[in-house]
Amino acid sequence: MPRPTVAQLAYGSCTVVFSTLAMLLLSRTSSGPAVAVVAVAALALGLLVAMTVPAPKTPEATEASETSAASTASESPAPDGTTASAEQNERQPVAP
Repeated sequence: MPRPTVAQLAYGSCTVVFSTLAMLLLSRTSSGPAVAVVAVAALALGLLVAMTVPAPKTPEATEASETSAASTASESPAPDGTTASAEQNERQPVAP
């Protein structure tokens, strides 16, 4: 499992703190079990927010997707019906 990013930690922590304060102030609870329910709900909400923050793409994944896209795009049908790569279809400079 990958480690959480700084953005995920920040968004999740802020969500837990602010949602706990908001729920405690809005519900006006003072009993122990009610505070525990609010705390568990805030932790669940913070976890949900942290997991939905998009993770940055790793350089390996970006290069792999670019390479696979380039290899499929570079193959084009040759006049005889076979597939030729971009290197084979590339025009060569003509000497003057």
